[in-house]
Amino acid sequence: MRLIGRKERPDPGAQLRITDADSMRITCFATNTTGRPIAGLELRHRLRARAEDRIRAARSTGLRNLPLHDTAQNKVWLEIVQTALDLLAWMPVLALTGQAKLWEPRRLRFRPLSAGRPARHHRPAPHPPPRPPLTMAPRDHRRS
Repeated sequence: MRLIGRKERPDPGAQLRITDADSMRITCFATNTTGRPIAGLELRHRLRARAEDRIRAARSTGLRNLPLHDTAQNKVWLEIVQTALDLLAWMPVLALTGQAKLWEPRRLRFRPLSAGRPARHHRPAPHPPPRPPLTMAPRDHRRS
């Protein structure tokens, strides 16, 4: 088993962690793969971060907790979450371009998914003029 460590500068604007030493981020991973260069192993490990991104998206989409009491109801909830995750996985491929392909589910909810709605200003609608009160027509006694 090998432990491979990497020391790098965090992205500009990234929040430093308590484990960051001298403002450098240290990341490590363990592997028992032999016969591959360290750069290739690190690339494979970084590609695994996509799986972690999917897990984070699943949690923010509704997988953080099961809100219902019955097991059958929670199965339905999980199916709905899975459908939402499928849509989140395919939407960047089919419908988004540029930087929008990297957006998290929360940002997607507030940006393109609400773009079809017209902007509404919260001004109260003008009140219609009051109607005259309803009155009964005089009854014609001759017909009765």
